[in-house]
Parts: sequence; structure tokens; C-alpha cells
Amino acid sequence: MRVFMQTPAAGADVPRYYQLVLEQDLLGGWTLFREWGQQGAHRASSKREQFLERDAALAAFERARDAQLGRGFRVMFSQGFDGPR
Repeated sequence: MRVFMQTPAAGADVPRYYQLVLEQDLLGGWTLFREWGQQGAHRASSKREQFLERDAALAAFERARDAQLGRGFRVMFSQGFDGPR
């Protein structure tokens, strides 16, 4: 599962982005990757969280997505869940 969000371009401000990726690992756990920064910048920040249960990972994904939507980000791309449940 993946979602890419971006702030709208406003004047001279460079748009910011926030990306969330949720993947199942080889041992059956779940990893939530977060990446954020400015469009076109050479530096970005990232964070990785591990979860044992799919439901906990999905809840964290949704909380992070909703928090960024509340900060003015807009969804530019989303990809559904393709892995085993």
C-alpha cells in the first residue's frame, strides 16, 4: 500500500511531499516507511516502523495519512493493497 501526497504550489514556496509505504516483510511482520521533504531538494527525512500485526500497521498508516491531510497535503498518487492478507 502506498500513498504520495503534496502541498499545493503557492507563490515562491516550493511544494512539500510526504510518502507512506506499507509492506509485509519476509517474516510476516509489517513495515511502515515514511518519507518527507521538499520537491526537488536533495535531502529528505525518513522514518521506519515495524509492526507484528497487519491491523496495527494499517491503523498507523491511516493515522499518518490523515494527519498530513489535515496539514494541507493532497493525495497525488495512491496504490492499493496487493499482498496477502
